[in-house]
Amino acid sequence: MDKKFIYGIATVKFESLTIGYIEKGSWDWGGTKPESIDVDAEQVPDASVLTLVTKNSQISPTFNLIQLDYENIHAVLGGTLVESNGSATGWEAPSALVQLSGKWTIDFVSGQTMTIPNATILANLGGKLTLTEVSKLECQLKVNKPEDGTTPYKINDTVSTSSSTTASES
Repeated sequence: MDKKFIYGIATVKFESLTIGYIEKGSWDWGGTKPESIDVDAEQVPDASVLTLVTKNSQISPTFNLIQLDYENIHAVLGGTLVESNGSATGWEAPSALVQLSGKWTIDFVSGQTMTIPNATILANLGGKLTLTEVSKLECQLKVNKPEDGTTPYKINDTVSTSSSTTASES
């Protein structure tokens, strides 16, 4: 793969749970541009003499989760899983305020992985209930500074966990 480009969602994980299908075309990085203050001088009328960066750019991805099995709903909305014989048979909405935060990992088709050590998921049931489209969870990740003070997110080459065979082994 050519690592000069980042494209395509392969998998999205919240902690150790692989979140289901993301609606095609719904992933948007969102976020904000860096913020700065220009310092002007009376003696220099045509341009600022200094720019002070006051805040780095931030990402705040939004996406629509369309694979609404009960485990996925529970992962992004909280609440309670209803279980019978060891498998989920339903979901109940939370009865109190819920804040779900943790590690998010996004594997790209292009061969890189983004790791967000600490993000809060905000989600709501959305879309339309028709025979021509599916309901969805409209999600937004609010990227927070990790408690240990490290970087809020990073992108690295994806580390493959599967073993591959070479032509000489077959």
